[in-house]
Amino acid sequence: MAQSTTISSLATAQRAAALAQDLKATDVVLLDLWAGRSRTAVFADQTWMGFAGARPPARVLEVWDVVRRARDAGIAAVRDAAAAGRPIAGYEADRAARRVIEAGGYGQAFVHRTGHSIDRDLHGSGPHLDDYETHDDRQLIPGVGFSVEPGIYLAGEFGVRSEVNMFWGERGPEVTPREPQREMIVG
Repeated sequence: MAQSTTISSLATAQRAAALAQDLKATDVVLLDLWAGRSRTAVFADQTWMGFAGARPPARVLEVWDVVRRARDAGIAAVRDAAAAGRPIAGYEADRAARRVIEAGGYGQAFVHRTGHSIDRDLHGSGPHLDDYETHDDRQLIPGVGFSVEPGIYLAGEFGVRSEVNMFWGERGPEVTPREPQREMIVG
């Protein structure tokens, strides 16, 4: 059975000690990376997924596929609204991603909002992609940054999340990284 190992790029010594364990070929690895170029910079926040063995089990790949499609649905909801000149609230992007996970049969295992505002405080005070913890009806507008990070967490088994950032610039909503993760890193 695959198990999750979470590694944070800026983990505290206490958390790092708790994670100090041997990586096994059956481990699903969730790598959550966040940083800014300086203390006054806007942060970046991304999550990539991997598997420590040669080939992930079919169930891990199935969950990864659902999460990846949910991420892409959240991105598409924002881009489509911008292209149509239609306002979009944070909860609407959350619902777009959540529908994919629910249709995949994992709705009960998606236990957080789809995304959060990103600014100099990382989890900023702007609109969140949220119709789970709150009903965030604030609009996503030019000049805002936010994450899109749906996840499925199967208690006692493993968890999968895919996180990208979006910034609504002069040319419309842009995703970073430009090429979001499509396949799990194996190794």
